[in-house]
Amino acid sequence: MNKPIPTWEPLSPEVLADQLGTYDRMRAACALAESPRGVTLFRHADVVAAASDPKTFSSATSARRAVPNAIDPPEHAAWRGLIDPFFAPAHMAALEPRVSAIAQALVAALPRGAVVDAVSEIGAPFAVRAQTEWLGWQGIEDELLSWMADNHAATRSGDRARTAAVAAAFDEIIRAQLRRRRESGATPPTDPTTALLATTFDGHPLDEADIVSILRNWTAGDLGSLAAALGVVVRFLATHPDVQQHLRAHPEGLAAAIDEMLRIDDPFLVNRRVTTADVRIGDHELAAGTRVYLNWTSANRDEAVFGDPEAYQPERNAPDNLVYGVGIHACPGRPLATMELVVAVRALLQATPSIEPAPGVEPVRETYPLGGWRRVPVRLR
Repeated sequence: MNKPIPTWEPLSPEVLADQLGTYDRMRAACALAESPRGVTLFRHADVVAAASDPKTFSSATSARRAVPNAIDPPEHAAWRGLIDPFFAPAHMAALEPRVSAIAQALVAALPRGAVVDAVSEIGAPFAVRAQTEWLGWQGIEDELLSWMADNHAATRSGDRARTAAVAAAFDEIIRAQLRRRRESGATPPTDPTTALLATTFDGHPLDEADIVSILRNWTAGDLGSLAAALGVVVRFLATHPDVQQHLRAHPEGLAAAIDEMLRIDDPFLVNRRVTTADVRIGDHELAAGTRVYLNWTSANRDEAVFGDPEAYQPERNAPDNLVYGVGIHACPGRPLATMELVVAVRALLQATPSIEPAPGVEPVRETYPLGGWRRVPVRLR
């Protein structure tokens, strides 16, 4: 039986005012819902099935080439083979002490007893400094912080021309870094940016457009993602002092703990797919060419998998956690993101006896297409 697909409006004021609660209610009521933008999948099993079937659910959803996110098999495997070694354990281990020094210096400079915004005063500056250290882009931190503010404002505005202009501005930031290396003669900096210029694909040097796309994916997305993730984690720690104190005593559990905090309040809302053939999901038929949104935030709170979605259970929930995606498009930068988050949170916990919600100042939620928190006021002791 082919039932009509329920409808909803993901950008309505009511939904934007309570995204997490809305996703919980939608998931309980229906497996999927349709809007003029496309069909959203809410349940864990359906999101995993779609993400694991790139033949039916294509990632080629945009006219703009995005390496490797918007590339389907068989080409995708070759690109992941090129990209994944940049995040190898040896590279992350060599980078960790430098990122740790950045985190410690940033935390040491934060005021004690005053209100600090975990997103703009911890997350954003740490993301920028860590990423520039990794990529060898030192010296443009202020430019990147300004770009992040412009990008968030453009994204929230929904103005495509404004968003395109901000994206073009970031591409120019990348090209300036590529020019710097090409003009450095025989002694270019030793970093992943330089390495990409020397990398070949199918026996040929990478096109500049593909290098720009890879670096855009690594940086433009990751800057905002890392800042958002730190906002979620610091908010969780501030409101769960028992977990906070446990992790001070057992920092070896930070990676699993952070993943679980991000599962409970996943700031990475959706990814897009498009169906390449007619496909059935439960009692509903999706025609070929249907735009589909995989709602990771909802899937990560599915009671059928996790029980109480608010329950903090790192070990139990780890096998089904979708914060970094699943399938061939699972995030290649997970080792870097995990290391950076662990280093930043460890620095915060080591330097403070307590992280508390700022009294009298309410946090502010982000809205679609962003998740998590826009502002997380806390007080460091």
